[in-house]
Amino acid sequence: MDRRDSVVDPQSGLPSPSPRDPLLSPDSHMDSFGQQHVVEVLTEEMEEGSSEVFGALEDTEWRDTVQLYKEEKSLLRYYLFEGLRYVWLDRKGTFCRVSVLNEDWTCMDLYGFQKGLSHLEQSLRRRVYGPNLIDVPVKPYIKLLFEEVLNPFYVFQVFSIILWMIDSYYYYASCIFIISLLSIGISLYEIRKQSITLRNMAKLVTNVTIRRNSGEEQCVSSVELVPGDCIIIPQEGMLLPCDAAVLAGECLVNESMLTGESVPVLKTPLPAGEERYSSETERRHTLFCGTQLIQAKGGRPGGGGAVAVVISTGFFTAKGNLVSSILYPQPTNFRFYQDSVKFLLILGSVALIGTIYSFVVLFRTSATWLELVMRSLDIVTIAVPPALPAAITTGTIYAQRRLKRQGVFCISPPRINICGKVSLFCFDKTGTLTEEGLDVWGVMEGGAAGFSELVSDPSLLPPGPMLSGLACCHTVTLLQGQPLGDPLELKMFESTGWTLREPEGDGKVLDAEFGGHRVLAVMRPPTARGTSTGEAVAIVQRFPFSSALQRMSVVTVGRGGRSALAFIKGSPEMVASLCREDTVPAQFSSKLRNFSSEGLRVLALGCKPLDENTDPKTIEREAVEKDMQFLGFLMMKNLVKPESAKVISILRRAQLRSVMVTGDNILTAVNVAKSCGMVGSDEKVIFVNATPHTAQSMPTLRFNLGDGGATQSSIEIITQGLYQGGFGYHLAISGKSFAALCEHFPEYLPKVLMRATVFARMAPDQKTQLVKELQKLNYRVGMCGDGANDCGALRAADVGVSLSEAEASVASPFTSKMGNISCVPLLIREGRCSLVTSFSLFRYMALYSLIQFCAVLILYTVKTDLADLQFLFCDIVLVTLLAIVMGKGGPSTELHHCRPPASLLALPVLGSLFIHTCMNILGQLGALFITTSQDWYVPLNSTVSGAANLPNMEDTSVFALSGFQYIIMAVVVTKGYPHKKPLYHNVLFLCLLLILFALMTYLVLYPAPIISKYLQLCDISDMNYKLLLVALAALNLLICFVAEVLIDLGILNCLRLLRQKRLSKKQYKRLNVVLSDSPAWPPLNQTLAPAEHTVIGFS
Repeated sequence: MDRRDSVVDPQSGLPSPSPRDPLLSPDSHMDSFGQQHVVEVLTEEMEEGSSEVFGALEDTEWRDTVQLYKEEKSLLRYYLFEGLRYVWLDRKGTFCRVSVLNEDWTCMDLYGFQKGLSHLEQSLRRRVYGPNLIDVPVKPYIKLLFEEVLNPFYVFQVFSIILWMIDSYYYYASCIFIISLLSIGISLYEIRKQSITLRNMAKLVTNVTIRRNSGEEQCVSSVELVPGDCIIIPQEGMLLPCDAAVLAGECLVNESMLTGESVPVLKTPLPAGEERYSSETERRHTLFCGTQLIQAKGGRPGGGGAVAVVISTGFFTAKGNLVSSILYPQPTNFRFYQDSVKFLLILGSVALIGTIYSFVVLFRTSATWLELVMRSLDIVTIAVPPALPAAITTGTIYAQRRLKRQGVFCISPPRINICGKVSLFCFDKTGTLTEEGLDVWGVMEGGAAGFSELVSDPSLLPPGPMLSGLACCHTVTLLQGQPLGDPLELKMFESTGWTLREPEGDGKVLDAEFGGHRVLAVMRPPTARGTSTGEAVAIVQRFPFSSALQRMSVVTVGRGGRSALAFIKGSPEMVASLCREDTVPAQFSSKLRNFSSEGLRVLALGCKPLDENTDPKTIEREAVEKDMQFLGFLMMKNLVKPESAKVISILRRAQLRSVMVTGDNILTAVNVAKSCGMVGSDEKVIFVNATPHTAQSMPTLRFNLGDGGATQSSIEIITQGLYQGGFGYHLAISGKSFAALCEHFPEYLPKVLMRATVFARMAPDQKTQLVKELQKLNYRVGMCGDGANDCGALRAADVGVSLSEAEASVASPFTSKMGNISCVPLLIREGRCSLVTSFSLFRYMALYSLIQFCAVLILYTVKTDLADLQFLFCDIVLVTLLAIVMGKGGPSTELHHCRPPASLLALPVLGSLFIHTCMNILGQLGALFITTSQDWYVPLNSTVSGAANLPNMEDTSVFALSGFQYIIMAVVVTKGYPHKKPLYHNVLFLCLLLILFALMTYLVLYPAPIISKYLQLCDISDMNYKLLLVALAALNLLICFVAEVLIDLGILNCLRLLRQKRLSKKQYKRLNVVLSDSPAWPPLNQTLAPAEHTVIGFS
C-alpha cells in the first residue's frame, strides 16, 4: 500500500463546488461539529479488471471510484475518520463517505442483487468499502500514557513539579508527583477498560451464508460482507452482523438494543419499486446490525429461513452509529463548560498581577535573579489550580452512580448537568404516559347506511368482513407455539377467539389447501358445539404498519384460493381517505369525536375484494390500499399509567412545561392530557387548524375553541376569563396542521409553540422538527419516549430519555428501566444537584487558590514564605479531602420552581468570590497585625528571605488562619436547599469538616513539638493570643456565611438597578411577555391568510 498526500474536502463528504487535484491540498477533515482534523490519505492499487467489472455502469459512482486518478494503473484514494471510510470521487472533486456509492439504490436495484455477487465483484467492493468491522481502537498503555501526559492539566503539573524541585520543595513535589502518577495510572486503567468493554460489545464476527451469482451458497466470515451481498438467514435466526433489507420471507426481530422496544418486530419483504431505498422509511423491511433475529420463515425452499441483501457495513450500520455516538459524543453547547474556560483565564490574569507584585517586592529585597524568577513562577502554580477541571466533574460522577443504582443509565455524562437546566419536557403518549397494553373496549360496524350498535365483545360479531378483518389484519406470529407481536394487535386478535396457525416444514400442505398460494399464516374461527362459526382464512401478503403512512394492510384468500380480500387497518382519518366515499357513514366524524373525547384509542378497518386474476404475491401496496369499503371502528381503552399524573403535577409545580407529542388522534391525545394533568380541569383547549396551499384554495389558519365553543367570539371568551390569570388555555395541533403552519405561517409558529401542549398525529420526522423548533426559542428541551418512533427526537433533544430494558441504546443519551416517566423528575433533580455541586466545587477550588495566593503574597511582603510541608498539609489533608467528599450530597426530594444558574460569570458568582476573597485577605492581615502587636513579638531577620526565615511568627499566624479559611470556604460554598439535601445528609463530609476543624484548632492551641518541627511552626506560649486567632477564624466564618446567605437572597441584585433593565436573552421568555400583553391572541374563529413577509421581532 502506498501513502501520499491528497486533498480532503473540508465539508466532509459534501460535493465540492469545483473539482480539485487530489495532490494539491493538505490532509484535513472538518467533522460535523465544525472542528478541523488532520488525516492520513491512503492510496491503494486496484486489481486489473476492476474497470471492466464496473465499466458498463457509465453513470455510477463506482466508475469514479476506480478510475480516480489515471497514471498507468487504477488507484483508490481514501482515508479513515472516526471509523468511517471516505473515498475520492473524481467527478465530484472531493472525498465522500463510501456510503454515497449505494445511497441512490432503488428497491428494484436491491432485488437485482438477489442472484448474488461474483467472487471478483465481491472482492472489488471489499477493497472499496473495507472490512465489515466495527473496530473500537484499544490503544496500548504507552500511547495512552503519552496522550494523557500531554493533557494541559498534566503538562502544568510537570511544569510545577520541576519548579518545586528546583526550589527545594522536595517533600511537596514528591508527594504531588506520586499522586499524579496514581491519578494517571487509574485514568489509563479506566480508559483502557472502557475501550475493551466497548470493543467487546461492538465486535461481532460470525459465519454467514451468502449466495454467489453462480447459484451456489457459500459460508464466509461476516468480516467479508459488502453492500450488495445476498445473505441467507437460517430459520433459527442469528445475531445480524450488518444492515440488510429483507427480500424474501419474514423475520421476527428483537430490536431492544437499537430502539429500546422490548416487543419483537416482524420484518416483511421489501416492496419492489423504483423509489429510492431508505432504511428510515423502510424500517419494517430492514434488519439492523446488532439486533437479534429470533426466527425466519417463508423465504427458502422448505419454508424455513429468509433472504436479505446487505445495505450497510461497519460504522455505517445502526450498531456502528451507536458505537460512534459513544466513542465520539456530540460536543455539549452548555454555558457552564464555556464559562469555566473563561474563568480560568480570569484566574490567569490574577496570577499575572500577583507575579508582577511578587517580582517588585522581591526585587526590592535584593533577591537573586533565580529567586525572582522562581518566586514569580511559583505564584502562577498557586493562582491557577491545575486540578480545577477534574474537580468539577466529581459531582457528575456521583450523580451518574446514583442514577445507575435507580435504573437510569447514561452514555453521555456531561448531559447530566444539562438536565438541571431543562425548561420543557416532551412526552410520547402510548407506552410512555399510557400503558403499553390496551384492552378492547368495543367494535362498531359502519357502512353507507350508518353505524350499527356497539358490540363490546368482537367474538360476538356475526361472520363477515369485519370479524375477518379483526382476525387477519395484523402481524402477529408464533414463537414456540405462543402468539407474539404488537400488544395492540395481540389484544385485537385474541378478542376474536380465532386461532393462528403457521406453515410447518415446506408449507406445501397449507399452500395446496388455499389454491397454491404461498401461505404466511392461517386464521381459523372457533368451533361452537363441534361446528365452525366461519371459514378459515389464509394471509398471503402483508404490508406492515408504518408510522408515516398510519396504516397497515394484508391480502387474504379462502380455501381453494377463492374470495381474495384485502383488509386495511389504521388511523380513522387515513382509512376513511382510502375508502370510497359512498361507504363511509355520514356520522363518521361525530362518532370519532365522541369516542376520541372519551380517551379511547380508535382504529378503523376497511376491505375490498380483489380480482381473480390478481397475483397476491406481486400486487403493490398502492394498488391494495385504495377504493376500499369502510367496515367500522375498533375502540381500545388505553389507561394512563398511575405515575404519569403524579409526575406531570410535580413538573407543573416546578414551573416546567410538559408537552405531549403523539401519533394518535388529537381528541384522544387531549383526553389523555386532561387525565394526566397536562391540561387542567378549568383550562380551555383551542384547536389550531392550518391547511396547506391547494389548486382550489390558499393556505388558511384558524383557532377554534374546543368543547362546543366554536361559535363564541374572542370578546366573549375574554369576558369569561380565558386570558386572565396567565396561562388559562392550551393549544392542540395535528401533524398536518403543524406542517402547514411551518411552511405557510412561520410568523405564527413561535407563538403557537409557546402555548401548544398537545401535538397529535405527528410523524417521527415531525417530532424531531418540533424539538429543533423549540430549541430555536432557547428552550432546553427534554424528550421521553419508548424509543421506537421517537429515535430522531430523542437524539435531537438536549436530554433524551428512552424507556427501555437495555442499558444503552442508539435511541438516546439516557435509558431508564423504570418503565414510566417517574425517571424524569429524578433526572432533573440529579441534574440540578450535579450542576449546583459543580458550581460549589468550582468556587471552592477558585477560593482555595485565592486564599493561598493572598497568603503567599502577604508573606512575600514581609520576607518569608510558607513551608514545604505547610503547602502539602493544606493541599492534601485539607483541600483535596474536602473536594472529594463535597459532591457526595444527594439531590433534594422536592423539585423546586427555580432552576440553578448555569453561568459562572454571573453577578452572584463573581460577587461572592470577590466578597469572600476580601474577607479572607482581611482575616489574614488581621492575624498578622494581631501577631505583630503582641509584646512578645520578635521581628524577622531582615538579612534573609523566603524559607530561610522559617519558622517565624508571621508565617505561623497566616498559616493558622488560612488553614481555617480552607475549611470555612467548604462550608460556605456547599449549597443545600433547594436543589440538594441539607449539609447534614452528607455524613462523610460533615464528619470530615468536624475532624479538620478539630485538627486545625489543635495545631493552633496545643501543637505537639514533633508536628511543630515538621510543619516549621513557631512555638508561641500565649494561650490568649491563640484563642484570639481561633475567635478570628470563627468571626471569618460568621461574616462569610452571612454574606453568602444575603447573596443567595439577592442582595447583589440592587446593583442591577444602576443599569437599565435588560430583556431576557431567551426568546421564549421575551415572547411570553409579548403574549401576556396580548389579550386578543389567539384570534378565535378568524380565518387568517399567510403574510407576504414573515419576520418576527421582539421589542
